[in-house]
Amino acid sequence: MLDQDVASAIIEAVDRSFDRQLRFTQDFVRIPSLRGQEHTVQDFMASAMAERDLSVDQWRIDVDDIKHLPGFAPVTISYENSFNVVGTYRPATRKGRSLIFNGHVDVVPTGDAARWTTPPFEPRIDGHWMYGRGAGDMKSGLAATLFAFDAVRAAGFQPTAPIHFQSVVEEECTGNGTLACLQRGYKADCAFVPEPLQPKLLRAEIGLIWFRVHVAGDPQHASGFTSTGANAIEKALALWPHIKALEDLWNARKCDHPVYKNHPHPIRFNIGEITGGEWTSSVPSTATLHVRCSVLPGWSLSEACAEIEACVRNAALTDPYLSNNPPRIEYHGHMAEGYVLENGAAQEAVLADSHRMVFGTALEEEVTSAATDARFFGLYQGTPAIVYGPICESAHGFDERVDLNSLRAVTKTMALFLADWCGIERVKA
Repeated sequence: MLDQDVASAIIEAVDRSFDRQLRFTQDFVRIPSLRGQEHTVQDFMASAMAERDLSVDQWRIDVDDIKHLPGFAPVTISYENSFNVVGTYRPATRKGRSLIFNGHVDVVPTGDAARWTTPPFEPRIDGHWMYGRGAGDMKSGLAATLFAFDAVRAAGFQPTAPIHFQSVVEEECTGNGTLACLQRGYKADCAFVPEPLQPKLLRAEIGLIWFRVHVAGDPQHASGFTSTGANAIEKALALWPHIKALEDLWNARKCDHPVYKNHPHPIRFNIGEITGGEWTSSVPSTATLHVRCSVLPGWSLSEACAEIEACVRNAALTDPYLSNNPPRIEYHGHMAEGYVLENGAAQEAVLADSHRMVFGTALEEEVTSAATDARFFGLYQGTPAIVYGPICESAHGFDERVDLNSLRAVTKTMALFLADWCGIERVKA
């Protein structure tokens, strides 16, 4: 545990620079970083890392480099503008334990911007909240990692172990950005992911599968004067109740799970998009359901996919047209295993001490029905991955916002964690 005077000096340094941290975060949020458009914001992050004298590694993700690795998710877009950035601090003399801070810059679409109180990429502070797309999920947390590092140095100390600051893409859709960091060779004794799932230790997270159900219809004139055809949109929608029924079936299995048995509803099937049709007066020839579903840690992804495919196949058999024109399933994004934090007693103890010094309370645990990139470190690298971050409301919704009081406290906790975990020494005058 850190000496109280040392901890107080670091905490005070966070307070002194918090206004600057907020301005930086607002600048960060102002840069739209939707999927495939992250290159500009990654230049911003690379500059911020260089200003801190970190060694900066910026590279475009190459699918050929990672497609053979466990944890890879199928990709259907170009990675032409998909860059990762890693800034590395290397101590003159290594004494402590190494650390990875990992966060993502990609954000989800805003929806109808007119339904936001203020434009989504014009961050607004109102009271103790900052509003804007990505303000909570998760640019504020990623920015806080740099300012936690700043606070340690501003207090007159320097870490005695390597630290890698990973600014990644693709978290919202595949996780391939963090996977590319593993392929690049980045490894540490602990990974810390400041996702906005509250300042609690995340014990477990679910896995994800993204799939599309493609239905081919029989296009005809909508009047039916020659033939009524087969409406692909109607046929696709008729499949949904059968797919949705898997949600209750899979949730019933949680009673056998050691971590999720008391979670109220961990499994959800969601239609995120529906596409189809070509002309209002034509019977649509195509329709596609874009579905996200979750799986519990330990479940086989291949078995889950087989169950989804059987469900769609059996549902199609109840329809005369679909039984002869079966729907096609495509996997096009998340293919993620669930993750339970294990074998991280040392990391958890340091986080608990750091949290107590800031909040004055014991660290609580949480299991979530969401997913993060922490799984890559724990499942495929053997590195315990801590998820702990600020409070966010309306993530993926209108008027997304992050609680600034929690952000300040989490920055302090991360700074103390960095100092305790990595070790520090006084900077010589």
